[in-house]
Amino acid sequence: MSQIGKTLLDSGWLAARSTEVNDDGEQLTTTNPPSLGPKSPWMEAAVPGTVLGTLLKNKSIPDPFYGLENETITDIADSGRDYYTFWFSTHFQCKRLLNQYVHLNFRAINYSAEVYVNGHKIVLPKGMFRRHTLDVSDILRPPDSDNLLAVIVHPPDHPGTIPPQGGQGGDHEIGKDVAAQYVEGWDWICPIRDRNTGIWDEVSISVTGPVRIIDPHLVSTFYDDYERAYLHVTAELENKSTWSADCSVNIQVTAELENGVCLVEHLHTENVLIPARGNIHHTFKPLYLYKPELWWPNGMGKQNLYDVLITVVVKEFGESDSWMQPFGFRKIESDIDSVTGGRLFKINGEPIFIRGGNWILSDGLLRLSKERYRTDIKFHADMNMNMIRCWGGGLAERPEFYHFCDVYGLLVWQEFWITGDVDGRGDPVSNPNGPLDHDLFLLCARDTVKLLRNHPSLALWVGGNEQVPPKDINEALKQDLRLHPYFTTQLLPDKDSDPSVYLDGTRVYIQGSMWDGFADGKGNFTDGPYEIQYPEDFFKDTYYKYGFNPEVGSVGMPVADTIRATMPPEGWEIPLFKKVSDGFVEEVPNRMWDYHKYIPYSKPGKVHDQILMYGTPDNLDDFCLKAQLVNYIQYRALFEGWSSQMWTKYTGVLIWKNQNPWTGLRGQFYDHLLDQTASFYGCRSAAEPVHVQLNLASNFLEVVNTTPKELSDVEIEASVWDLDGNCPYSKVFNKVYAPPKKAVKISEFKYPKSENAKPVYFLLLKLYRASDKTVISRNFYWLHLPGKDYTLLEPYRKKRIPLKITCNAVNVGPEYELEINVHNTSRADLAKNALQDYGNRNVGLLQKFFGRFGGTEDSNRGLKVVETEGSDPGVAFFFRFSVHNAEAEKQDTRILPVHYSDNYVSLVPGESMSFKISFAAPTGMKKPPRVMLRGWNYPDGFTVFG
Repeated sequence: MSQIGKTLLDSGWLAARSTEVNDDGEQLTTTNPPSLGPKSPWMEAAVPGTVLGTLLKNKSIPDPFYGLENETITDIADSGRDYYTFWFSTHFQCKRLLNQYVHLNFRAINYSAEVYVNGHKIVLPKGMFRRHTLDVSDILRPPDSDNLLAVIVHPPDHPGTIPPQGGQGGDHEIGKDVAAQYVEGWDWICPIRDRNTGIWDEVSISVTGPVRIIDPHLVSTFYDDYERAYLHVTAELENKSTWSADCSVNIQVTAELENGVCLVEHLHTENVLIPARGNIHHTFKPLYLYKPELWWPNGMGKQNLYDVLITVVVKEFGESDSWMQPFGFRKIESDIDSVTGGRLFKINGEPIFIRGGNWILSDGLLRLSKERYRTDIKFHADMNMNMIRCWGGGLAERPEFYHFCDVYGLLVWQEFWITGDVDGRGDPVSNPNGPLDHDLFLLCARDTVKLLRNHPSLALWVGGNEQVPPKDINEALKQDLRLHPYFTTQLLPDKDSDPSVYLDGTRVYIQGSMWDGFADGKGNFTDGPYEIQYPEDFFKDTYYKYGFNPEVGSVGMPVADTIRATMPPEGWEIPLFKKVSDGFVEEVPNRMWDYHKYIPYSKPGKVHDQILMYGTPDNLDDFCLKAQLVNYIQYRALFEGWSSQMWTKYTGVLIWKNQNPWTGLRGQFYDHLLDQTASFYGCRSAAEPVHVQLNLASNFLEVVNTTPKELSDVEIEASVWDLDGNCPYSKVFNKVYAPPKKAVKISEFKYPKSENAKPVYFLLLKLYRASDKTVISRNFYWLHLPGKDYTLLEPYRKKRIPLKITCNAVNVGPEYELEINVHNTSRADLAKNALQDYGNRNVGLLQKFFGRFGGTEDSNRGLKVVETEGSDPGVAFFFRFSVHNAEAEKQDTRILPVHYSDNYVSLVPGESMSFKISFAAPTGMKKPPRVMLRGWNYPDGFTVFG
């Protein structure tokens, strides 16, 4: 029997502009299949992908993300829709036997299409966010013959034009379609010239027997304080045959133990009779599990996942179809908090303080991949975030995105495709009635729910961004996504229907991003602001009035290497610093920075330029380094300010935004090339589950404990270090008590009020267990006295602080794992009482290594030891690692992405830290990669590995 299952059609595609193809679809899939050639209009295609992605792959257009090249690409508003109407073609073989059926599946197309298979035409309806499943069983050729497939894809019906002034969503015409709305441009991206036309998600062929499984729904319920759990399952079963199918439908629930061993938690079978050509929705008897391993968000526990496998076996035929889904047993609750007025989320009964960010999409040309998704989501987990908001002007994200959110514990707020700028306001005022075809919108919404609802990471549905959907759509969504009684009353009486028969029924629907516990809860514009702030303001009670801010944004300048990699030399000029009449400074960026949506580090009349706090930058490298200092402080202060008032004023905050889907210069923790900015690590520090911090407004030391466990056997060490390497202040705060899920004030930090306080100084805070000195949280600040600035750090760059770096690397194929210990060897006498190895909180990477190799000189020959020249005492300030291709001849030699356990770090005299660095080397690279360390005191950098 032929293999039951799915085969991706992700290679061998060709594409051509429709106006350059003389044949019709029937000819292309019968007598005249396309081929490449010197005079052929056909080219290799990017599928999944878009027309622009295909043109870029073939170098038919310049890179729209580089410099001003996007301006040279023809916009659909000028060319007309035919210019971006493209044919896509491929071929495939399919083996099947009698009573086997074949379906051609498109998981998403933008915006409409006609499909031809072996000369047969099938018209696909419109809509960017819907699946298409086509039964092609009767039109396939014999098993060893090629089947010819051609698809002509049409752009959105209303691609719109771009007003000279730009703006949010161009002229808003795209809002008349059920499509992504960012494509006409926004204040963080320029227009996408083809409006994302293409077969942008996976294409596959699936082979089944007479009965196939469609969109099972998995729901878990809990009793007796989560000791008893039930798995509820409803699935649609379709019988393709002309005879009644006598089936056994099986469910297997499997848990993966250590070393790849699997444990079958449940195996259940039910008999079902499906009439000829019939569809039924079958609800299984609930499956009972005792004390299942629960799924928890990042920072609250493990992301335990079970594999749920459903198979259907047809009598006198055999296995007909199967479906598998990783599933997390968890319960999510959401309500408005009576204390703060903010929306409060509970996972498995435990309140979770939300610290996350807004997500647009990973790439503006929809070059989506599992590898990119994995990196994106792991980056968010590494920052200690626990929620991602998928913004309404972007995508209904793909299942692979959700899979990695499941794996790494990121809750997802998923919006539908409504945003106020395009649906109800803006300049000019847009259409408040949303898309023209409301039924199409609802069809796409319901299909999206079915596609994503089984993921434990999915936390809530939201109607739109800063706007409510049109009344009829909103009312329909409220009805479709109403909660099952169990999720409102905590009871499941016999008379209630099984929760898995609901479209969702398990998670709340909110009508808009500023309603019902978000912002002021009434839809007024009370999110934001979106610009540079004084760090201390984030801690002030007057900064933000409401309990949950869904969008607060700031700067996001990348490193100089990224600017050089994404712009020609004329884009390397740094902004002009123009002093205005009120004494503030206005930054005037060059044209390329302005085109890439640069957001300044000053706000005349409100915030003095934060880069100039460190002195006037000399060049691009100097500007970007000083920008990283500001980035780190800005986002750490933002999260620390919100955490300081956890549950007393706030229930959560989401940054606008986490990343850029193109080479933008604002609001990002990592750039489009996947290199982290310093803000990434400022966030990582501030959002750790247990965190020691300085309240920059009150000057009190605080401990933020977001975990359900109290901390009682802990102490805080606060030490001040001056620019001469001395320690004029050191104090240990004993018997610190941090109750669970609380932010507590410990004591005032009085050094700034002391008689001989230095105008610029460093503060190191360590929270550690008193019993064994294991560090729980480490936090390092550079600070100045009131009325001063950081310009004294400029001459400090000339200090040569000695470092001893020990490195060990493990290499398997292209994968590298590095363990690096960095030791500031200056003034060890002053640091002898300090906690020596921050890495000890994780047992210590270097300690593990020495344990493995025995510690003798001979057995440690695999270690690489590097010592820097220098004898100045002091703090090794703001250094970072980067990984490079030693063979690269291009200007940008970075290997990206790289995962660092920490970066942009400072070490006081005598202190050491351990780091873990992991990455994959480029294919075919023969020389080992080179790991560099650069920093404030190490401007030229040096090699620590390779």
